Amino acid sequence: MPPTPVPPVPPAAAPALPADAAEQTDRRAPVTGATTIGPPRELLFRRHLRIGSMLRELVGAKELIVALTERDFRARYKQTKVGIAWAVLTPVLLLGAFTILANTAADFDTDGVPYPLFASVALVPWTFFSNAVATGSVSITSNLSLINKVYCPREVFPLSSIGTAAVDTGISLVLLVLLFIGYGRAPTPEAVWVPVLLVVQIAFTVGLTLVLSALVVYLRDLRQILPLALQFALFATPVAYSFDQIDPAWQPLASAVNPLAPIIEGYRHTVLLGTPPDWGLVGIAAAASTVWLAGGYVVFKRLETGFADVA
Repeated sequence: MPPTPVPPVPPAAAPALPADAAEQTDRRAPVTGATTIGPPRELLFRRHLRIGSMLRELVGAKELIVALTERDFRARYKQTKVGIAWAVLTPVLLLGAFTILANTAADFDTDGVPYPLFASVALVPWTFFSNAVATGSVSITSNLSLINKVYCPREVFPLSSIGTAAVDTGISLVLLVLLFIGYGRAPTPEAVWVPVLLVVQIAFTVGLTLVLSALVVYLRDLRQILPLALQFALFATPVAYSFDQIDPAWQPLASAVNPLAPIIEGYRHTVLLGTPPDWGLVGIAAAASTVWLAGGYVVFKRLETGFADVA
C-alpha cells in the first residue's frame, strides 16, 4: 500500500506582545531602505535650559569666582621682577607708541585735549577688554584639572578671568590720575555717565568671552587666531583716534558690529570734553551688547556638557 501522506504542520504563531511593547518594537525597527544609527530618539539626552536656576547656581558660586580671581591674579605676577607694575606699564608702552604715531605720521583731532590724555582715556577700557577676552577665552582649557574633578558652574572660570582683568584695570588707573595731575585737568561733571557706559562694556565683554571660551574647547585653532584678531580690533576701535573721524553714515553700523567704539568715544566725551555721549549710538551698542550677553550665555550652557570629554 502506498504511504499515507502526512499533512503539513502549520508554523507556530508568534506570541502576542502587549500593545505598548509592540508599539516600541515598531518604533525602533529600521525603516526599509534606511539605516538606523545610534540609540532611539527617546533615549537621547536633551538639555533643557532653566535660566533662573542656572543664575541662582551662579550667584551661589560667587565665593568661588573671588577665589579663582585671586588665584589668577597671584599667578600672573608670581616670580616677576616688576610685579603688579606691569598693569601700568602695558598701557604706558601702548600710549608711547600711539603718541609717536600721532606726532610723526598721523594728524588726530583731539578737540584741544593733550594727546596722551586723549589716548589714555581710551586705552584703560580697551586694556580691560583685551585682557579679559585673551585670558577668558582659554580659561576652560587652562582649568581641566578642576573641571574633571570638581563640579561647579563652568562659567565661573571665564568670569574669574574677567575679574582679574578688572583688578588690573583698577591698578592702571594710576596712569590716568597722573596724566590728569600732570596736565592740570580734572574729569568733567558729565563723568557721572561713566557707570552707564561701563555696564554696556561689561555686558559685551562677558558675552563675547563666554562664547569664545566655549568655542576654543572645540576649535583649538581659535587660540592662534585670537591674538591676531585682538590686534586688528585695536586699530578698528577708536583708541588712537576719535570715532567722530568715521563717516557719520557708517557709525550706526560700526556701533552694532563693534559696541566698544561708541562706548570708548562716550568715555572721552563725558570725562574730557564735558558733553554727554551720543545716546543714539550708545543705544545701538547697548542692544548689541545685550544680544551678545544673552546669546553668549545660552551658547556656553549648551556647549558646556561636552567640556570634560572634548577638552
